[in-house]
Amino acid sequence: MSTDRDPATILARTGVGADSAYGAVMPPIYTSSTFIHPGLDNKNPYDYARTRCPNRDTLARMLAELEGGAATHVVNSGMAAITLVLHLLKPDDLLLAPYDCYGRAYALMRALAEKGHFRLEFLDTYDTDAMRAALATQKPRMLFVESPSNPVMRVADIPALVPAAKAVGTLVVCDTTFMTPLRLRPLEHGADIALCSTTKYMNGHSDVVGGAVTCADMALWEELDFWANSLGLSADAHSCHMTLRGARTLPLRLAKAEDNAMAVARFLDAHPAVLATHYPGLEDHPHHARAKAQQSGFGAIVSFAVAPESVQKVAEGTRLFALAQSLGGVESLINHPASMTHFAMGPEAQARAGVTRGLLRLSVGIEAAQDLIADLEQALALCCTAA
Repeated sequence: MSTDRDPATILARTGVGADSAYGAVMPPIYTSSTFIHPGLDNKNPYDYARTRCPNRDTLARMLAELEGGAATHVVNSGMAAITLVLHLLKPDDLLLAPYDCYGRAYALMRALAEKGHFRLEFLDTYDTDAMRAALATQKPRMLFVESPSNPVMRVADIPALVPAAKAVGTLVVCDTTFMTPLRLRPLEHGADIALCSTTKYMNGHSDVVGGAVTCADMALWEELDFWANSLGLSADAHSCHMTLRGARTLPLRLAKAEDNAMAVARFLDAHPAVLATHYPGLEDHPHHARAKAQQSGFGAIVSFAVAPESVQKVAEGTRLFALAQSLGGVESLINHPASMTHFAMGPEAQARAGVTRGLLRLSVGIEAAQDLIADLEQALALCCTAA
């Protein structure tokens, strides 16, 4: 869906004034599970809420316009989005995926491959030359890209990977949850599918779970439509309403959180107790130039490492950063990937991915930057005291 509207306008205006019944400014919530047909030869476009519902369609139109895609499926979680896309694969198809992707996605792909749903290989998708060679020789059915990666913040060269994949007929799927379409639009680079967890920045208030799959063309969307409907993956009306409401302020929230993240990253990078800081916005990040070239911002996720024996004191010592799963809300969170989000990978895969015992991931919120830095400073002081 091509558009000349600025993303801020898309987010603020989608669905506004569309209520033909009572003239409500904001779209009402349609909680009905079923819809009346005027007659056998006069079918309502809405039939059953699992198949279609007005709130889901409104959110889907907004997301498709933001991504520059043909159409979007709105589903009930980020994992549902990944599950939906994996149903494009057949038993003999090969999936290439990042060796350091989100832990639950890694576990799902591995489990489905072990059941014979498709063939699977986890690769270093950030080594562009090696990926070009792998694509040319293995000719996979699908390349799954996560950029930046969760939680070590590696950046894949999407503009370089897509042509190499297209040359051998490979579908390219990009998970850009950390970026949102405001910072990275993979369909513009030729990818076939952009997916995200709308739980995170799109909703932005940590009170809804959801996901989205945006397709570059309608044929692909229609193929996925069968699976979304048949598997019951589609999001409910209330979740769609809440996500749409939260998304309206995304440009403001993301800009503030991103500014905070840069300040936090610079603080951590200079702290003696921090062994490594992972944030593509830092000039010495190995993929800084790549991120700068393909993104319009660096996002608000920062990971850092401390000594393994000190990690618990730091994780439990923060006062503003809440120790919790997830990310992308207005509030700041701290996460220990090895024991939380990436536990399902197992120790061997964690070690390969760089998910060490001492690694912590921050979702930087919209609080005052100086307060967030002061919180980390006092928590790291506990770390130094422990040492």
